[in-house]
Amino acid sequence: MAAGRPEAQDHPPENGFTPLEHPVPRLLPHIDGSVLPSLGGFGKHQKQLVVLTWIPALFIGFSQFSDYFLLAQPNGTCVQPLTNESNWTTAPPQFTVPGGSPALQPKGNGTIREGYGDDSGGMLCACKEWRLELQTGLSQNVVTKWNLVCDSAWKVHIAKFSLLVGSIFGYLVMGVMADWFGRHPVLILSVLFMLVFGLSVAFSVNVTMFSTLRFFEGFCLAGLALSLYVLRIELCLPAWRFSMTMVASFLMVGGQLLMPGVAALCRNWPGRDDWQVLQIVIISPFVLMLPYVWLFPESLRWLLATQHYRRSKAMMLRIARKNQVNTTTEPSGVFTELEQELHKKPQRTCIVKMMSTRNLWKNIVVLCVNSLTGYGIHHCFARSMMDPEAQPTALCHADYYTMAGIAVATCLALCPAVGLMGRRGGLLTFMIITALASLLQLGLLNLIGKYSLRHDIVLRDTLNRKFSVAFSIIGMFSSHAVSTLSIFFCAEITPTVIRGGGLGLVLASAGFGMLTAPIMELHNQKGYFLHHVIFACCTLLCIICLLLLPEPRGQPLPESLADGETFTRQTLLHPGEQHLLLAKTDGDYSRVHDTPLHLTTTGGATVAAATALAAVPASYALATGGEVIGNNAIANGV
Repeated sequence: MAAGRPEAQDHPPENGFTPLEHPVPRLLPHIDGSVLPSLGGFGKHQKQLVVLTWIPALFIGFSQFSDYFLLAQPNGTCVQPLTNESNWTTAPPQFTVPGGSPALQPKGNGTIREGYGDDSGGMLCACKEWRLELQTGLSQNVVTKWNLVCDSAWKVHIAKFSLLVGSIFGYLVMGVMADWFGRHPVLILSVLFMLVFGLSVAFSVNVTMFSTLRFFEGFCLAGLALSLYVLRIELCLPAWRFSMTMVASFLMVGGQLLMPGVAALCRNWPGRDDWQVLQIVIISPFVLMLPYVWLFPESLRWLLATQHYRRSKAMMLRIARKNQVNTTTEPSGVFTELEQELHKKPQRTCIVKMMSTRNLWKNIVVLCVNSLTGYGIHHCFARSMMDPEAQPTALCHADYYTMAGIAVATCLALCPAVGLMGRRGGLLTFMIITALASLLQLGLLNLIGKYSLRHDIVLRDTLNRKFSVAFSIIGMFSSHAVSTLSIFFCAEITPTVIRGGGLGLVLASAGFGMLTAPIMELHNQKGYFLHHVIFACCTLLCIICLLLLPEPRGQPLPESLADGETFTRQTLLHPGEQHLLLAKTDGDYSRVHDTPLHLTTTGGATVAAATALAAVPASYALATGGEVIGNNAIANGV
């Protein structure tokens, strides 16, 4: 089932009448088919700009994964317990609090138990002084700086919320601004404020200031990532879109892989805490994007779609000159048509107008649910892969590199999978794998423990652990592919006039999915099984909804809302086979085809009736009123 837009076809005259001549099709709305080919296609100028969109992807990867190091939970050792609240009879022992969340409290008799405090559920720590140690490359971070353990551990989760919530708001607001004011202003504003707020984070004096500034850092990071994504898509012709996007994905994963090394280089710097140096190091490279004010132009596709024809003319001449295209001998007539449109005023479109469409809003909602499910269930698999004896918030280098390696494998697998099965086929395949991995992990492991190996507990637990890790790796691999492909899918089927807003909705949905991870950690993984079950059910719903999406591979990007509305999934039947589904009647329709030949001698009213008949599709006329029309024709003198 390939997708495509309905194209105008040459039909023979119906019922003997010659149809009216169609107007000459315009060239400017067909950017992939007419405008860009006349400017040299995907030439030197476009390739240079795409490379400029790749460079920040590495820095964005640093910022997105900085939480794993700035907010990593340490291993704590109590060096001075609260002896006045217990009956210690000897020297206070040292005991460890892995992850910093659950406290080991002395009982009244001096023994140690693990818990979160008293029976009321308050997080109380029977310790007056801690010695906290990190295992993530840094010797000190935000948690150790302000002792955010035990009864203050919830502040760490708030700090994690701040970056994600800021990103969600950033995707929504900056997406609308990108459609209204252009991609270039959003890009430059995001870079400027990213430098301001990102560097200010390094000079936070308390955790409240840190969390607030991280919110605005996430907001600007979202605007930066979204504008670059949209600009990259709009620069490419259909054959280049996916490959150019995947290069940026590889660079972002490269930032994830390099982050532990960058953190190790920031260790033990004189004069500053490690986490401050790390924050400055990952934000400072964005200074290299300041020349983008002059180097990176506005999106030509957005200028044409919003009728900024005067700016479009100057940019098209510049592109043609850099691609060494002679515009004086340009045969397609694009520049001639552009001259005739210079008097028109710009027209902007808001994402709210999407609700007036019939198909477009459904496609975007389906992709939003897919993105939410992919990122949400990814945390479920990641949690299942961890050692059950380790604390949920503890970060292990092996787990971090495992997740990064899975991300690399996903990007490598997406390229041939999408090339072979297309966007919709690849997305459907990976969603089915995600659903199977989730259902097997939830159901098969319980069956193994309940109905087999009941007497060999060690072997049963070993099998459960191995199956859980295997299904978790498969699920993380496929869910990451679902999330990546859903975002790209949305960028391809959303019209240019609202592409920023539509992509912002899908990215914000992905942010909500990622937000489930710190929420579960805040509740100490309570309700984890139900969390996994809900997302497993969502995967089944997504599989059904994905069948309704079109296939955008090889298709030009839609420019207007009308283009996006006609970008639908093709029917199973070919255009000439629909009449096979119509009900057959016993009427004789043989004389209907002869009607126009005999009506030439009748009055004007009869000719008007025949003209109206010609305007009705033949299949509809035959199915509904063929017999009545034939009788009317006989009555008029046939």
